[in-house]
Amino acid sequence: MTRTAHSAKSRPALYTPEERRRRDNSPWTIVQGVLAPIQFLAFLVSLAFIVRFFVTGEGLWAANLSIVIKTLTLYTIMITGSIWEKEVFGKYLFARPFFWEDVFSIAVLVLHTAYLVALAFDALAPVPLMLLALAAYAAYLVNAGQFLWKLRMARRERGHELPPAGAEAMP
Repeated sequence: MTRTAHSAKSRPALYTPEERRRRDNSPWTIVQGVLAPIQFLAFLVSLAFIVRFFVTGEGLWAANLSIVIKTLTLYTIMITGSIWEKEVFGKYLFARPFFWEDVFSIAVLVLHTAYLVALAFDALAPVPLMLLALAAYAAYLVNAGQFLWKLRMARRERGHELPPAGAEAMP
């Protein structure tokens, strides 16, 4: 038995056939597929503004605005992702296949929200505020990596499935 075949058999499938059908038929799957790269682009642009602030001491307003926009995209993807998870798995959060991703997503939300609260109440000086944003962004990158790993697992599972008799194989 190959290592890949062994590891695929030793862990439960990411989706049951019914969950896979619901996932493939859900409009929220497309929404998530569109929002994820938009959020990543917002992250990259915002990170550039933060780095500019640290290097030059300028552009605090632009950095703050970009972090707010990035946080709003995070909230949007979390809300729509919860709806997707409810449609596919019957739970808004913490469904078996995405339990740890959801746990870490909550940490990401807490850090981003802490940034917004600190900004709104002028609770931190600019440098600590930007460091809080960077901590939120580091957590976001870990979380994004978790979801990319699950996407890779789903694609690998799909490659190991046999189509039903008489059906064509999906690409």
